[in-house]
Amino acid sequence: MFTDMVGYTALGQRNESLSLALVEEQRKVVRAVLSRHNGREVKTIGDAFLVEFPNAVDAVRCSYDIQRAIREFNVSLDAEKRIHLRIGVHLGEVEESQNDISGDAVNVASRIESLAEDGGVCITKQVYDHVYNKLDIQLSSIGSRMLKNVSSPVELYKMEMPWNEAAPHRATAPRERLAVLPFVSMSPDPNDEFFADGLTEELIGKISHIRGLEVIARTSVMSFKKKDKMVSEIAKQLSVGTVVEGSVRKAGNKIRVTVQVIDANTEGHLFSSNYDSDLDDIFSVQSDIAEKVAGSIPGIVLHPRAPAQTEKETQDTVAYTQFLQASQLVNESEEGPLRHALALFEQAVMRDREFARAYAGLAWCYNRLGNNGYMQWQEAIDKAKTAVMRALEIDPQLAEAHCRLAEIMFMADESLEARRTELKRALELNPNLAEAASAEAQEAGVAGDIKGMVEATERAYQLDPLSPSTVRLLGISYLYAGRYEDALNHWKRTMHLNRYGTYRVMFDYYASRREYEEAEKALKELERIGPTLEFTYLNRGLFAALTGDTRTAYEMIGRLDSTHSPGWARSSSAGYIYLALGNMDKFFEYMFRAADDHTLAVSALRYNPMLEKARSDSRFPEIFKRANITY
Repeated sequence: MFTDMVGYTALGQRNESLSLALVEEQRKVVRAVLSRHNGREVKTIGDAFLVEFPNAVDAVRCSYDIQRAIREFNVSLDAEKRIHLRIGVHLGEVEESQNDISGDAVNVASRIESLAEDGGVCITKQVYDHVYNKLDIQLSSIGSRMLKNVSSPVELYKMEMPWNEAAPHRATAPRERLAVLPFVSMSPDPNDEFFADGLTEELIGKISHIRGLEVIARTSVMSFKKKDKMVSEIAKQLSVGTVVEGSVRKAGNKIRVTVQVIDANTEGHLFSSNYDSDLDDIFSVQSDIAEKVAGSIPGIVLHPRAPAQTEKETQDTVAYTQFLQASQLVNESEEGPLRHALALFEQAVMRDREFARAYAGLAWCYNRLGNNGYMQWQEAIDKAKTAVMRALEIDPQLAEAHCRLAEIMFMADESLEARRTELKRALELNPNLAEAASAEAQEAGVAGDIKGMVEATERAYQLDPLSPSTVRLLGISYLYAGRYEDALNHWKRTMHLNRYGTYRVMFDYYASRREYEEAEKALKELERIGPTLEFTYLNRGLFAALTGDTRTAYEMIGRLDSTHSPGWARSSSAGYIYLALGNMDKFFEYMFRAADDHTLAVSALRYNPMLEKARSDSRFPEIFKRANITY
C-alpha cells in the first residue's frame, strides 16, 4: 500500500511550516489505523507511506479506515488545515532486504496511488479478486491503464466512499435505530476489561430509556467484541442507522472515556467527546453521554427525565465495580463463572443495601443457576424471588426487575395473568428490553396466543438479531404457527448463529412430516456438534422410535432418565420418545410429573407438530389443569 498527500509540494512552497505540521498529523492518524490492521510500516518517503500487509483483505480494510479517519480529522478544521490523501493498493511478490522491500509489486502500488481521487483508494484487479464479496465496500471498475515502467495495461478499481454524493445508492436504516458497540479497554491492567464491557452495557441501558430510539441489545453487540469489522459492515448486519463506539481507560479511581457517534449510512461524524473524571462520577458521565448521543441524532427530542434516572444508583464505587464484574459473568453458562457472579452480587448488596439493580442481578443469577441444574429448582426460585422483590421495593420503576419477576413466576407456575402483567410493565418502562419481549413471546405461547407469540418474538428479534436464543425462538414460533416457508427461510438465513438450536427444531419439522432422510441429516448435525447433550439423546431416541429401531429408542430413554436433574424440559424428555413408540400411558406419566415439577414445555404441547397424536387423547387437558393453565 502507498499513501500520498495531495498537493503537498505546492503547500510546502506556500507555507512550509504548515505543510510539515500536516505531515506530522497525517502520520499520527495513519499509524493509529495501521496498528489495528496488521500493517507493517516499511518506510516513509517525505509525506508518503509504504506499508506491507499479510493479506489483501487487511490492506483494503486499512485503506478504507485511513480515509475515514482522515475525514473525521478534517471535519472541524478550516480548509487550509485539512489533510488530503490518496491511496494505492496492489498484491504481488516483493523482495526484502535490510527491512526494505522492492520489486514490480512495489512499483505498481506507487504508480496507481496517483490515479486515486482526493480522499480515495485505487486497487488493482489482483486485489479485487481477493476481496470481492468479502467486504461491505463498493468497488467500481475504472478500466485498464498503462503505467510508467509497467509493460502491460493494469486493470484498476476505485473504492466508492459512502460519504461521497457520487457513491452508488445504498439501502439506509433509520438513524433512530442504534447500536452501542463494545467499548475498547485501554486499561493497563487486563483484569479491568470487564469495566469496558460493563460500561457498554450501562450505556445500552441508559440510551434504551430515551423515547424515540430503538437500541440493539447487549447479546448482539457483544458478538462484535475484538472483531476487526468496519462500522458499515456491522451496521448492515444489525440494520442500524447510528453507531456509538468508544474506549475506556481505568487506572485506580481515575477513568478516561472517549466516545463518538457515527451516522452508519454516510459514516459521517455526528458527535465525539472525551471524559476524564474520578470513578465516583461515572453515573454523571454515562448520563451525559446518553444525552449527547440522543441529541446528535436529528429528529430525537429529549424529554424530561431522559435518560431515565429512576434507578437507585449506588454511591459505593466498590459495590458498583462488583456489580459490573458480576453482570458480565452471569452471562456465562458454566457453573464456576455463575457461582463467582453470585458471590459478587452478594458482596455488592452487602456493601449497599439500597442497590436495586444488584438485587435484580442476584435474582437473575439464581434463575440461571436453577435453569442450568446447578441449584435445586425450588431453592433457586425462592431465593430469586426474595432478591427481586427487594429490588422492586427499592425501585418500583426498574424494568429489569419486573422482567425477572415474571421469569421467576414462570418457573414457579404462578398466575399466567400476573406474569404477563409484569412483562407488560417492564416493556412500558423500557420498550427496548429484548429479554422482556422474548419472555412475552413465550408467555403468549403458554396462553395459546400463537399470533401474539410470533409478533412478540419478531419484536425481540428486531432488538437482538444475533442472540442465539432469540434466533431459535423465532424459528420455533414460525413452525408452531404453521408458517413453514418463513421458518425454512429463517433457518437458512440464521443457521450460523445457533447451529445446534436450529437443527433441533428442523428435526421436529422434518420428522413430523415423515421426511426422515432430512430429519436424519439434522440429527447427524446434532450428534456432530453435541454428541452427549441431552437433546441429542432425545432426537436420536425420537428418530429411532419413528423408524422402528425400538432398542435404540429405549437406550436413549435410559440415558435421559439417568442424567435427569431439575431444570427446563428434562423431567419430560423421555416422555416424548414414549409417545413416538406409541406408549401413551408412559407419555402422560411423564407429562403429569413435569406439570407437578413446574418444568412443563407448554408451548410445545400446544403447537409442536411432533405431539399431534397426543392432543386427541382425553387425558391431554388434564396436563394443563395440573399446571393451572386453561386449555
